[in-house]
Amino acid sequence: MPHPLLAVGAIPGVAPPLIWSLPFVALLVSIAAFPLIAPRWWHHNFPWVALPIGALVVAYYIFFFGNAERMFYTAHEYVAFISLIGSLFVVSGGLHIGLHGRLSPRENVILLAVGAVIANIVGTTGASVILIRPFIRGNSWRWSPYHVVFFIFIVSNCGGALTPIGDPPLFLGYIKGVPVSWVLGALWYKWALAIALLLAAYYVFDRREYARHSLRERIEAERPERTRVDGLLNLVFIAVILGAAFIQRPMFVREAIMIAAAVASYLTTPKRIHKLNEFTFFPVKEVAILFAGIFGAMVPTLDWLSVNAASLGLRDAGHFYWITGSLSTLLDNAPTYLNFLTAAMALHGLSAESPLQVMQFAAQHADFLRSISIAAVFFGAGTYIGNGPNFMVKSIVDHAGLRTPTFIEFVYKYTLPILLPLWIITYLWVR
Repeated sequence: MPHPLLAVGAIPGVAPPLIWSLPFVALLVSIAAFPLIAPRWWHHNFPWVALPIGALVVAYYIFFFGNAERMFYTAHEYVAFISLIGSLFVVSGGLHIGLHGRLSPRENVILLAVGAVIANIVGTTGASVILIRPFIRGNSWRWSPYHVVFFIFIVSNCGGALTPIGDPPLFLGYIKGVPVSWVLGALWYKWALAIALLLAAYYVFDRREYARHSLRERIEAERPERTRVDGLLNLVFIAVILGAAFIQRPMFVREAIMIAAAVASYLTTPKRIHKLNEFTFFPVKEVAILFAGIFGAMVPTLDWLSVNAASLGLRDAGHFYWITGSLSTLLDNAPTYLNFLTAAMALHGLSAESPLQVMQFAAQHADFLRSISIAAVFFGAGTYIGNGPNFMVKSIVDHAGLRTPTFIEFVYKYTLPILLPLWIITYLWVR
């Protein structure tokens, strides 16, 4: 989770020149283009693209822009992010849900709906890494790229809009002072509408694909299969990780507890369970490397937007909805949420560093906070890099040898025709 004391500049009101957003743009273009035009080269060389780009921006901030403190907090955010993502990945790798049968469209809808609910208990990251493997096993007999897309839409993002633990931006708001009851009360009906619409859209896709298979295959899919869960001790480690997420001080204790839980899980999980899950460390390694570059390279863009929000004409809740959402699709949605929460509060003469003023903002300007919150969560589903679990899920599916959409396919085949109408409906109903 991002650090609660995110600094936007060593000197208030100062941001680097906008030209320093170009390294981040270059990294985004690389992530989108190279897997499509040179997949084998990218698979072996992506560290040599992502890490130097991020290091360039970090060096500029420390040695030329004079804001080493900003990069220190960004480094802590990254360590917190990868500790949470990585520890949940390792622990979930020791939890085997034995769905050995073939899933029908109806059963898939039930699994995704369950994922949308438990995302609010164990977080979108926890729900994603627990359920993606049984989802893969149940659908590998008729796998299509839309399977992973809707999983990301529902379980990895939109499902986590009911509680602060559900999605990193909402947890960051809780740390700042947004009451737990406010999140549930302000967002539940938007959550219900979004999940209902996405499940309905998924059923249409899945039923059409399912109908292409022979009657014998469909009968086999309708046969009830006994579900078996192995590695239940890992539920204890998941509870430890989620409990540690609420620790704010001293610095790095939270991360140390998460890593310790992951190590304990890995050492105590029988090897046969890891084998059943086809567990390897490559997916978390890929996420760790790419997001190291992303976290470093995106800082100038976030800082420039935070400092120049007022000059961009952001005045009402609708403006903040679209700007927060659009950038949550391209940037990690948690720091994007924090920057525009800070900007919106400053617009009303309030400080995001005061929990009392954050609670005042939630009570008196609920339309602004609601717009920023729901946009960060829902728009985070728009690309593989909008929210931490997205790329993790893609990497797990890739490792299983199943097809996933490219970055560009994800956007034009699924985000624009499916999510964009949902975002518009949410905007019209967000106030």
